[in-house]
Amino acid sequence: MEQSVSSKTKATLTLVLCFAIAVFEGFDLQSMGVAAPRMRAEFGLDNTQMAWAFSAAILGTLPGALLGGRFADKIGRKAVLLTSILIFGVMSVLTAYASDYTLLLIIRFLTGLGMGGALPMMITMASEAVSEKHKGIAVSIMYSGIPFGGMLTSFVAMGLAGDAQWRHIFYIGGFAPILLIPLLMKYLPESKDYLTATKNKTSTPFFEVLFAKERRFSTIQIWISFFFTLVVLYFLLNWLPLLMGAQGLGKTEANYVQIGYNIGGIFGSILMGTLLDKIRMSTVIKF
Repeated sequence: MEQSVSSKTKATLTLVLCFAIAVFEGFDLQSMGVAAPRMRAEFGLDNTQMAWAFSAAILGTLPGALLGGRFADKIGRKAVLLTSILIFGVMSVLTAYASDYTLLLIIRFLTGLGMGGALPMMITMASEAVSEKHKGIAVSIMYSGIPFGGMLTSFVAMGLAGDAQWRHIFYIGGFAPILLIPLLMKYLPESKDYLTATKNKTSTPFFEVLFAKERRFSTIQIWISFFFTLVVLYFLLNWLPLLMGAQGLGKTEANYVQIGYNIGGIFGSILMGTLLDKIRMSTVIKF
């Protein structure tokens, strides 16, 4: 069946499916921030406890990304992606059943483990699906699914009748990606680079890829810039609804602010991707 499908169709299908995964990851990523005011009241959490609840998933993304990258070279990008989706989907559902604060932290850490493993696979598969001159826009369109999913989280939150229904956010954010897995198993192609490497039985050592003399300094620079960018991003995603509430805005108004933030993220992501295909990457990063 794969041989009868044109390269263009396979590329489009890969981007659509990766975009859908990004939507669900973005939904779950912002679900804690949107549900935070309701969870805070129910669990009786202070600001320090809320900070740890927000940070647990973020801390999980680091080992998730590292483990996902290592296993992807052994069992394939697709297998790691499917496993990661299953993990963060199940853990999102279990967030709604957390009965105490400690259990909530553990579940959110494991949620981050799945999200951390999925994101690098989505970026890799989206970039490999298109030609070299379209990689930037392909990845940016896929990545725009994350703020799009965050926007959907706010719409779902506004549709909930009462504060006690905050758990429904996690039901939707968990079951939706799980239901997507059968479609991914059938229609998502395996990474071309992985198939080529497996066929030729070639593999470059992990540390040589990242820390070879000609790219060592670039790797460190990218890590540092990415770290601080994510710190700011996750701070806004998680704390924005609470900060808006502290300024006297109602829940609906706070959700509209969150929606506006995510709309800006969608346009910004696509704009940066377009620029990446037209001018030097270093110039775009500085911009």
